[in-house]
Amino acid sequence: MSQPITRQDFDALMMPVYAPAAFIPVRGQGATLWDQQGKDYIDFAGGIAVNALGHAHPALRQALEQQAAKFWHTGNGYTNEPVLRLARQLVMATFADKVFFCNSGAEANEAALKVARKYAHDHFGPEKSGIVAFKNAFHGRTLFTVTAGGQPSYSQDFAPLPPDIHHAIFNDLNSAAALIDDNTCAVIVEPVQGEGGGLPADGEFLKGLRELCDKHHAALIFDEVQTGVGRTGELYAYMHYDVVPDLLSTAKALGGGFPMGALLAKESFADVMVPGTHGTTYGGNPLAGAVGHRVLELINSREVLDGVKQRHHWLVGRLHEINQRYGLFSEIRGLGLLIGGELRDEYQGKAKQILSLAAEEGAMVLIAGPSVIRFAPSLIITETELEHGLRRFERACERFLGEGLS
Repeated sequence: MSQPITRQDFDALMMPVYAPAAFIPVRGQGATLWDQQGKDYIDFAGGIAVNALGHAHPALRQALEQQAAKFWHTGNGYTNEPVLRLARQLVMATFADKVFFCNSGAEANEAALKVARKYAHDHFGPEKSGIVAFKNAFHGRTLFTVTAGGQPSYSQDFAPLPPDIHHAIFNDLNSAAALIDDNTCAVIVEPVQGEGGGLPADGEFLKGLRELCDKHHAALIFDEVQTGVGRTGELYAYMHYDVVPDLLSTAKALGGGFPMGALLAKESFADVMVPGTHGTTYGGNPLAGAVGHRVLELINSREVLDGVKQRHHWLVGRLHEINQRYGLFSEIRGLGLLIGGELRDEYQGKAKQILSLAAEEGAMVLIAGPSVIRFAPSLIITETELEHGLRRFERACERFLGEGLS
């Protein structure tokens, strides 16, 4: 008989790069999870914006099981039908002409930055290598992407870092313009900063970046790892802004919980990549392709996308009601179902305490830095689930203030 698994096994066996909750989820359905003791939780975290269709969605289970009964993997010396169906969907639904599949958002951003540099080197020479990113951004955990992310706490322990990456102030076009010149090969930006606090870009800011990139022959990269696949109420967030990037990274919700990522590219950029310039063993495997195809079929409909906008109003409206009672937040912001609540000055640094209390009450939320509570639930969370979860979150807010934790 095998030994039971407990939370203590994490501390004993796992490299301590995470500090997971005290409970272990074992089963999910829709926007609800149950732990080992049978306690239920309303999931507003969504696996960090991954579980776009909730847990154990029957259509995704069916897609995975049907493909698993056929074959799982061949390597990149061969292609397969499921991934080509998904590539066709993405090309038909977006600005992109070509797609590269990988396994995560970090890998998609790594590929985007490599494509941008190769395009610049091929067309303009090796001196055109500068990358402009933004402070408080997050683009992944590889050495390249963690350097592009403008949060020194994530990169400072791994120096020396890749050179020629510069950081402007998000939503400050003058700050970006001061860094973008003819030696810039790429500008990488999130339409909504996720880890940076659920902060949407201004439309004029993104339009200005597009104009600067055109002027200096630099690639405009949109990191839509967190905002993509319906999260904002459009299939991709660039569609809200009427600004078309050259390259777009997508992951998280693309697999609905199955690990996968992709880089979407205009043909001129895609064509600089030839056999041998980049690759990945698992990327675009038939399991991921089958699930991603079904995810996109379900999400890329007016019913689901308009439903995201409706749920945005439900969620933000209730958060404002809670805030009127307890006065925790200085700002509630976001797009679609990527919402951030910035704590007031007197509560700065205490988001993790609220997260822990919410879990005790049976609501799973996220944080974005030490002072922002983040919500990224299923795109099809029911109004009943949302209401139950927010009542639990409200109890956590009341406890936070009443127990002197503030």
